Amino acid sequence: MIERTDVVVVGGGVVGTAAAYHLSERGVETVLVDDDREGSATAAGAGIVSPPTSSRRENDDWFAFAELAAAHYPELISSLEAAGIDDHGYKQGDMLSVALTPAEAETIGTDRERARRRDASVEEISPVEAEAAFPALSGVERALRFPGAGRVDGAMLTAALRRAAHETGLTTVDGRVGEILTGDGAVSGVVVDGNDRIDADRVVVAGGAWSGGFGDDLGCSLPVNPIRGQIIHLDGSDLFDDAADLPIVGSVADNYIVPWPDGRIVVGATREDDAGFDPRITADGVREVLDSGLRLAPGLADATFEEVRVGLRPGSPDGLPILGGVPGVDGAYVATGHGPTGLTLGPYSGAVIAQLLDGEAPAADLSAFDPARF
Repeated sequence: MIERTDVVVVGGGVVGTAAAYHLSERGVETVLVDDDREGSATAAGAGIVSPPTSSRRENDDWFAFAELAAAHYPELISSLEAAGIDDHGYKQGDMLSVALTPAEAETIGTDRERARRRDASVEEISPVEAEAAFPALSGVERALRFPGAGRVDGAMLTAALRRAAHETGLTTVDGRVGEILTGDGAVSGVVVDGNDRIDADRVVVAGGAWSGGFGDDLGCSLPVNPIRGQIIHLDGSDLFDDAADLPIVGSVADNYIVPWPDGRIVVGATREDDAGFDPRITADGVREVLDSGLRLAPGLADATFEEVRVGLRPGSPDGLPILGGVPGVDGAYVATGHGPTGLTLGPYSGAVIAQLLDGEAPAADLSAFDPARF
């Protein structure tokens, strides 16, 4: 066990790993502690990076941060590729927003005008064009195309960041942080697996849905609650010649479909606020996802059912991330509460935390995300 380091990052999902990566890249001695617990949200996210089509897009604070986060991806991917890491799981392409009824078509019109007001690239296309772009669609009433949307495999990206960070000095520890140690108004370290201590002057809490358990240690409120998301993976390789060329598809009414180069078709997802820390697959959750997915793309009915993944997304009371320093505790930082948009915001949130710890003012306005607001 490491006895001392400069920074301990608690949590090895995409947010914590991105923070550790950027800290190590800056030459900051960093230890990442993670216990790989069941229900981690990173591996169970759809990975859509498209702020103009997000359900959170109407919140100005969220949208401004999300635009910076989306713009951060190409820079991050270039850095990984320069380090010889090509299997990062990120790809850009089109996203279609689809309406299937006249009422939904009215929503499409509103979304188009809103996107234009945001200066987002958007183009209305015909139903025939939409169904040609994603042949499993049927009965399209109206559709928008958003070019340059990203899709990211959270598990692949996290593994890539960790490999790159190891090359710049990151140390990882497999274990569970049970306590953050403080004294005289400052962080002094963490306790891992009940009795192993790592001394550190700074600690970053990036524990996803489990972050709220450290509020008492830090003398603050961290009201993070799990939002269970069940997401289905299908094998569409028998249906499409090359799934890599297909756009992401989102319904204005409910869920979304994300195709991947290996033939996977991801359909998601439930948003269950009352499931607690229960990462089970449920019959009702599977039914909900399949019903909405096949309503949107009935041509997927003959796809092979592969698996269901479950992630406990860390939600906050106002739906915004909790990001920044903890008031009254020097050296304590929090990066959590991203809800269902963790793969959109997570890598940039990690970069912002690294900037704060290194004494650099980030470009993003973090005032709406201040942990002190609770």
